[in-house]
Amino acid sequence: MILENKLGITDQIALSKAEEKISKQKAKQLFDSKDIAKVEIGTFKGLCFIHSYLFEDIYPFAGKVRDVNISKEDFRFAPLMYLEASIKHIDAMPQSNFDEIIEKYVEMNIAHPFREGNGRSMRIWLDLILKKEIKQVIDWNKVQKDEYLSAMKRSVVKDIEIKHLFKHSLTDQIDDRALFMKGIDVSYYYEGYSLFKTDEL
Repeated sequence: MILENKLGITDQIALSKAEEKISKQKAKQLFDSKDIAKVEIGTFKGLCFIHSYLFEDIYPFAGKVRDVNISKEDFRFAPLMYLEASIKHIDAMPQSNFDEIIEKYVEMNIAHPFREGNGRSMRIWLDLILKKEIKQVIDWNKVQKDEYLSAMKRSVVKDIEIKHLFKHSLTDQIDDRALFMKGIDVSYYYEGYSLFKTDEL
């Protein structure tokens, strides 16, 4: 099923290509325009801002809570009937140290509040929390795709693995433009998007 989109695209391959190009351009703009400073750190409102910013030119649901149940492989994300309560709970979670921040990120991943584009929005959201609270961000180039995906899958039960992975990938280059752009490319690669390099768009 092809997602309803503002581009009038009815072919999945064409939509994926357009989505990658346009949303990567928007991720680049988010950084270069300094609009990233407008994000409310660590809140669902802040995550909605990021999601809307990346996808508003593509999807009508950008920045809006999903209205369908979704799953990935054999895992079902938070059911619709519990989604609102789950988001409120996550908003109230502390984020004063590394462990608390990753726990909050894991919970938001389980909620998966949007119809599409959750992971890509959440990784920017995560880095902004880390930057504010512990003056570090993740160097996503150091986080291998298979290790990340398997650790995230298991984080539902135990978050030790994902914490270990992130802990060993932290850097204090919190305002480094090249690191941000490469991080976007890696983030998209996790989801199967690798046609365009963000910094060249």
